Amino acid sequence: MIMRISKSKFVAGCQCVKRLYWQVHEPELAAQPDAADEAIMQQGHEVGMLARQLFPGGVEVGSYGGLDQAIRTTRELVANREVPAIFEGVFEHDGVLVRVDVLHRRRDGRWRLIEVKSSTSKKEEHLDDVAIQYRVLSRRGLDVGSCCLAHVNRNYMFQGGSVDPWRFFRIRNVTRQVEKLQPKLIFQLRSQFTVLSMPKAPDIAPGRQCSDPVTCEFYERCNLPRPNDHIGYLPRLHASAVEELEEIGVQSIHDIPAEFELTEIQRRAADCVRTGEPWYDSEALKAELATLSYPISYIDFESINPAIPRFTAMRPYQQVVFQFSVHRQKRLSAEPEHFEFLAMDASDPRLDFIGSLCDALGENGSIVVYNAGFESQRLSELAVWLPEFANEIKTIQTRLWDLLPIVRKHVYHPAFAGSYSLKSVLPALVPEMSYAAMAVANGQDAGLAWQSLVHGGLDCDGRDRIRKALLDYCGQDTLALVRLVETLRLSILTGAFLGGRTLL
Repeated sequence: MIMRISKSKFVAGCQCVKRLYWQVHEPELAAQPDAADEAIMQQGHEVGMLARQLFPGGVEVGSYGGLDQAIRTTRELVANREVPAIFEGVFEHDGVLVRVDVLHRRRDGRWRLIEVKSSTSKKEEHLDDVAIQYRVLSRRGLDVGSCCLAHVNRNYMFQGGSVDPWRFFRIRNVTRQVEKLQPKLIFQLRSQFTVLSMPKAPDIAPGRQCSDPVTCEFYERCNLPRPNDHIGYLPRLHASAVEELEEIGVQSIHDIPAEFELTEIQRRAADCVRTGEPWYDSEALKAELATLSYPISYIDFESINPAIPRFTAMRPYQQVVFQFSVHRQKRLSAEPEHFEFLAMDASDPRLDFIGSLCDALGENGSIVVYNAGFESQRLSELAVWLPEFANEIKTIQTRLWDLLPIVRKHVYHPAFAGSYSLKSVLPALVPEMSYAAMAVANGQDAGLAWQSLVHGGLDCDGRDRIRKALLDYCGQDTLALVRLVETLRLSILTGAFLGGRTLL
């Protein structure tokens, strides 16, 4: 059997040869791509298609007829001097198979190899990708004059109409870096083919390579579920601290030496795990909650950040809001009134979004958010895009009241498992509320659902189903904030916090 590896498998092997072994010999055991993974791949495809506009007259090598046919077609296109560029050209040498995003025929007759990436900067792993292509092409006799990396220019601003590919991309010449990697490739390839010939996967301990530069699709095979008292569940515990503890044989929070340096928040979390009881600072919470003024609004935004901007004055990967939920409580113990907005088509939602939001929030009262940085940044962007709302937006920003740092400083529950995200805090403090059975259960799901709503060509039932799922999810986020504040107030009044001890 002839052993072949593709450039993607070679790059995987550069991250971890065990990952490469499983990709080749046991691919069925890999975690299957989810909707988010598929969306990222689709986005990369769209960026790749846009890059082709830089090379008019270029010819794509199709996948029909199999690899051997693709190699023959590529060879014919290389020989045809009338073809200015080749897209997805296929080359093979010594068991290494590569598809080249763009092979551009220069005026001097030499070739320019261009790898297209949807990232906004050059990364080290990109050089491995280009280097293996250069090796194969040069050994197949092509005169490669330069190697380039085309990535997204984050500073590009869309002016409407069609995206300008010449301004959207930055093309970096990485020829010297790629040439310097060639001696190293000899040893990498030799190692990879040796590993692939082994009867079983090599014994490599889990480590940073499991998630750097990407999360391995076999992650759970090497990284078994951690017990609830694992040191990795301490908030913001640096990887170096985890390694230091593991080197002295400590994996349980119960076994952390008293003299080991932890932050105040980490020490508090460790104490909660040891006792099994939640903790909160009653006096501090009372002072924080006293700063709230009625009517209190609770808000949450949903957004997407497409690589290719869709609306005027947007930049690549800039967030655009498409949905909000507001629960507005006029006085203590009153049932909150609910307001919501959801863009229902692919037109620019920004003007309708901010107009509806200003109406829902009114002119007075605190505005409770969870992690105010996100909503505040989206508001700042809207103020730039829609300067006629700049004053209203600035006033809204001065009213924001962030619940996240208050919970982080003054509350901990063992069920947080080291995380202060709303998805971790809510079920611990308000157990009757959960995202578990929701059709849309997180922000990423919401973005994907909205994309299918406005671009998916769904029938009426499908659109109604997704619309309801989005409204339910965003509404749950703001109702969760209402219930969290109620829980904290009740804890202060009763002097008992979910059965745990207090500082009273």
